Amino acid sequence: MKYQVLVLDLDGTLTNSKKEITEPTRNALIEIQQEGRIVVLASGRPINGVVPLAEKLELKKYGGYMLSFNGARITQCSTGRLIYNKTVPPEVIRPIYEYVRDREGVNIISYSDTAIFSAKEPGRYTLLESRINDMEVIVSEDFPSVLPPSVNKLLLPGEPEVLEALMPHLKETYHGLLSIYRSEPFFLEIMPQNIDKATSLQKLLNSLGMTADEMICCGDGYNDVSMIEYAGLGVAMGNAQPAVKDSADFVTRTNDEDGILHVINLFMRD
Repeated sequence: MKYQVLVLDLDGTLTNSKKEITEPTRNALIEIQQEGRIVVLASGRPINGVVPLAEKLELKKYGGYMLSFNGARITQCSTGRLIYNKTVPPEVIRPIYEYVRDREGVNIISYSDTAIFSAKEPGRYTLLESRINDMEVIVSEDFPSVLPPSVNKLLLPGEPEVLEALMPHLKETYHGLLSIYRSEPFFLEIMPQNIDKATSLQKLLNSLGMTADEMICCGDGYNDVSMIEYAGLGVAMGNAQPAVKDSADFVTRTNDEDGILHVINLFMRD
């Protein structure tokens, strides 16, 4: 099987512990694009947090794609065109905000393409999200009123035990309307219903006239399991959670050992 598409999660997968793409991995990704392969960056990050890495890999030049917000938005790098865009129903934003706003140990945030909007003064987990994506935090007492007309995701950054207590109520209340899950112990994702990386990749492949058998997907987190199971070759990083490794066809080296380069050398060299 000659794989034509390589899909990469970012944090803990493409980037090392310093949040950097190593030069050997970058060079290999440029080379396979020069040979005609398609590179897709698939992340829970907002679009502004994905763009800098896409630029380093020259996806605009070679025709790559970005899946941001765990797949709620697919962007074609060469044109900026949205291939897919699914947003949170606006009527749920204020009730969720009101449920969260007076609770200790949790915040609610959302995004424009250039900024993070926060309901509270940022704590360490909101600041972590700001730092990861290199985006300014704008605090507003009336959080819902300052958001863009449509948003792809809400995020509850908070203490793990607080999020664990909140999640059952939110999942029950918004069952059938939202997808709610933790991407990290301290991040509770609130997404449009039926959004995950696999669903969005299926839409992308359909637009390209390709199948999952032609695709390798690499990841390390729980939100990567759907695409790892969907891919022709699903790869877990050596640093992945045990459940993620169990879902994979192959376990590569860690993100600090150029695990993506190892995948390219094994499965994408002519």
